Amino acid sequence: MNDLILSNINNHVLTITINRFDKQNALLNEMYLSLVDLFDQAERDENIRVVVIQGNDSCFSAGNDLNDFLKSTDSLAARGGYQFIQKLGQFNKPLIAAVAGNAVGIGTTLLLHCDMAIAATNAKFMLPFAQLGLCPEAASSYLLPKLVGRIKAFELLVLGDKFDATTAESLGLINRVVPPEELIEAAQLLAQRLVQIPPKALQMSRELIANGCQQAVSDIMYEEIIEFEKLLDTPESKAILQHLAK
Repeated sequence: MNDLILSNINNHVLTITINRFDKQNALLNEMYLSLVDLFDQAERDENIRVVVIQGNDSCFSAGNDLNDFLKSTDSLAARGGYQFIQKLGQFNKPLIAAVAGNAVGIGTTLLLHCDMAIAATNAKFMLPFAQLGLCPEAASSYLLPKLVGRIKAFELLVLGDKFDATTAESLGLINRVVPPEELIEAAQLLAQRLVQIPPKALQMSRELIANGCQQAVSDIMYEEIIEFEKLLDTPESKAILQHLAK
């Protein structure tokens, strides 16, 4: 495990901290693989009942590190990012996100796979896929319309405008908004509330809520990644990404 992804277990809660703050927690391939390992651990360990994923009180994640993304010669399906979103789609324990500052791309779409999420007042969400010459990922083309309706999902995914925590709450993307200095503690308190629920009741409730769309999510993730890879090879997308990566 590298120090770009930190973790600890306390009172049945696995807390995962993205720890690349000098780069706005932009995610590298190795970071995605570390996240997959931790989610695997959480599934295997019966002592872990809830997982919290967080940055700090000023940064969640700026999404993929573009330089790392562009230099890879592997197919998208073989990269850590795709392995991570697959794991998110099939994960079987309650997952809470604590979001502050920038939540861009995967920093927002992963919330569609969380069971609960809290955001700080300084959180800014953005889904700039089309603006990068790309298409949605992490089954967001399926899950976001189910959450907010087709018309609003089109606006968020195609226009890609930034939106704040209050808007995210009104859309149902997060549960509540707190001051930045209260974010990390609020997520832990919420996790402890879940831990107090009888474990079998918690697990079965989570499964019944989530299981109905798991196969659809897996299939759509694969369809998205195929189209994403085609678009990534277009001159328009290459030019945009190379410019931004400078």
